[in-house]
Amino acid sequence: MDQFIKYINMTFFEIPLYKIALALFVFFIFLFLRKVFTLTILKTIKQFTKNTKTDIDDKILKILNGPIKFSFIIIGFYFFAVILDIKTSLVSHIIKTLITFVVFWILFGIVNVFDNFIYEFSKKFGKDLYKEIGNFLIKTLKAFVLAVGMVAILQDWGINVSAFIASLGIGGLAFALAAKDTAANLFGGLTILADQSLKMGDWVKVGSVEGTVEDIGLRTTKIRTFEKSLIVMPNQTIANSPIENFSRRGQRRIKLRIGVTYSTPRETLQKIVKDITLMLQNHPQIAQDQTLLVRFDEFGDSALGIFIYTFVNSAVWSKYLEVKEDVYLKIMQIVEENGAEFAFPSQSIYIEKINKEEK
Repeated sequence: MDQFIKYINMTFFEIPLYKIALALFVFFIFLFLRKVFTLTILKTIKQFTKNTKTDIDDKILKILNGPIKFSFIIIGFYFFAVILDIKTSLVSHIIKTLITFVVFWILFGIVNVFDNFIYEFSKKFGKDLYKEIGNFLIKTLKAFVLAVGMVAILQDWGINVSAFIASLGIGGLAFALAAKDTAANLFGGLTILADQSLKMGDWVKVGSVEGTVEDIGLRTTKIRTFEKSLIVMPNQTIANSPIENFSRRGQRRIKLRIGVTYSTPRETLQKIVKDITLMLQNHPQIAQDQTLLVRFDEFGDSALGIFIYTFVNSAVWSKYLEVKEDVYLKIMQIVEENGAEFAFPSQSIYIEKINKEEK
C-alpha cells in the first residue's frame, strides 16, 4: 500500500501522477459522454425532426451536430486543465479561441440554413439571375463570417489587426495592392450580375475561351469548355472583355452556296431556285420572320453558284444540326428532281490540232 501511494505521488513536470491520471480519466469521460449523446439524444432528436413538415429543423440540427460534439472536447479540455491546476494565459486563450471557433462555425452553417430565403430575396433583383445573385450573397456572407471570426480570434490573442496591417510598411503596401485586385474582381462580379451579361448554364465566348458558365463567384467565374476542361477567369477580365452569349440568341443561321454544272439550262436553274425558296418558306423549323434569300449569284470557275441564306428557329446546337441536315437533304432532292447535277471543281483542257502543212 505504501509502495502504491509512493508511485501515485510521483511527479511528472512537477505534477503528481494521480492528478494526470484523474485529468485523463475526466477527459475520456467527456469523450464517452459525447458518444452517448450522439447515439441517444442526438439520434432521438433526428428521428423527431424527420417527422416534422418543415426541413429547417433538419438543417439546423445538421449545423449544430458538429459544434455540439466538439463542445464536449472543449469542456473535457477545460476540466483537464483545471484538475492539473494549469491556469496560464495560454490555456485561457486556447479555450476562448475554441469557443469562438464553435460560435462562428454555427454562424457559418446558419447561412446555409437560410439559403432559400436568400434566393427568394434575390428574386427581387431579377428572376432570371436570382440563382447567381443568391450564390453571390451567400458567398459574401460566408466570407464576412470567416473574416469577423478570424479578427475576433486574433483580437483575443492581443493582435490588433488594423495596427498590424499598418505596421507592415512595404508589406502593407503589397497587401493593399493585392486587395485592389480583389476589390476589382468583386466589383467585376457585381457588374456581370447587374448587366445580366451572362448567367449559369449560358453558352458563352469570352476572348478565346468558349464554353458553359458553371459558377459566378466573388472573384472568379468558372467556364467549362466543350473539351470538358475548366477555365477559371477573374471577374475583372470578364467585365472588361467582349462577351458573346450564344444562349441569348433564339435562332441560328444557315448560310451556304451550292453549285450546279454549266450544262444546266437556264429554265432548270430558275426552277431549282424557286423550289428551294418554296421549301424553306414552308419548312416548320425555318424562321419566317427573318431574312430568307435564295439567289443565283455567281458564275464560278466550274459551277453556277446559288446562294442560300436563312435562319433556324432554335439556338440549341443538336436541334440546329437536325434542321440543317433536313434542309440539305431536301436541297439535294430538289436538284435531283429537276434533272440537274451538283458541280465539283474541274478543269477543261482543249487541245488544238495543228495542221502538218503549216509546220
